[in-house]
Amino acid sequence: MPTTRRRRPVVNRVVLIVVTAIGLLAALPGAAQDYPNRPIKLVAPYPPGGQADVIGRLVCLHMGPLLNQQCVVENRPGAGGVPGTEFVVKSPPDGYVLLLADSGQWAVAPAMMAKPSYDPVKDLAPVGLITTSSMFIAVHASVPANNLQEFIALVRSKPGTMQYGSSGNATVHHLAMETFKAAMGLDMQHIPYKGAGQSVPALASGQISVVLAGLTNLAPFAKTGQVKVLGATTQKRSPLAPNVAGMAEVGATGVDFPGELALFAPTGTPRPIIDKLSTALQAAGRTPEFATRLHAVGIEPATTTPEQLAEIIRADQDKYRRAIKLTGAKVE
Repeated sequence: MPTTRRRRPVVNRVVLIVVTAIGLLAALPGAAQDYPNRPIKLVAPYPPGGQADVIGRLVCLHMGPLLNQQCVVENRPGAGGVPGTEFVVKSPPDGYVLLLADSGQWAVAPAMMAKPSYDPVKDLAPVGLITTSSMFIAVHASVPANNLQEFIALVRSKPGTMQYGSSGNATVHHLAMETFKAAMGLDMQHIPYKGAGQSVPALASGQISVVLAGLTNLAPFAKTGQVKVLGATTQKRSPLAPNVAGMAEVGATGVDFPGELALFAPTGTPRPIIDKLSTALQAAGRTPEFATRLHAVGIEPATTTPEQLAEIIRADQDKYRRAIKLTGAKVE
């Protein structure tokens, strides 16, 4: 009898824990049905005005009505997107704080940091890919090169004298250009900026000679003749810039760096909420207006499931680790 009395409180506690767990699990679908019941914050770890920022606002514009809730972009730029990513990683996993990220956040930054402050696989839950597109090498109008072949010959003739701008140290733009330099035996000085919203105007004004950026930022200055777009960072030519050479045409067979942008939530976000976000994102990406807006600035829409995005992340991490090892690129 004494033994039975001692065991009863333990049994009661076990029953209570099991009942509570069942209740929480049962509540998840209901929570997803009610989600979202307040505005969603989309954190863009880039400065206002850049290509990623423009796409983030377009995503909010189309996803908001599909979710029957307001979606707002919050810019948290700097340090290769790390601070903005950290903010999302540390946010409650409830679907109200999301991350707009490129391969710089899910592959480059973690590989280049001595002590990574986050693990993109463990700390971020994939929602879906948003866009994929070529990035482009462009020069100031005064640079005497009208195509990628002429540009390579020019840089080789003046080693160490030309300066190229990127969107910052340890960004995709930085690493892609360093890989291109290594593949073609080029010597140029790196000038980091806080996003393409700064680097491209610097190119247009003649402060630097070369930049690697997206068409969103380059197109307005290319139309006015201030800059010349010479080459894509992908093996094939971009269907949105068919007159611009791809890397294969100059023998840079190991250089293939598409610009990718995707949506994430903090790890631990309930799967029903992830599914609801993924469905809305894919629906937004398939609307004609969304595609038309992207095509106008040289970007291709892309729709994936969370699982497909996870595969892309794994492949990109392998690719960028190899690129970092090949180039010896470091955070300056």
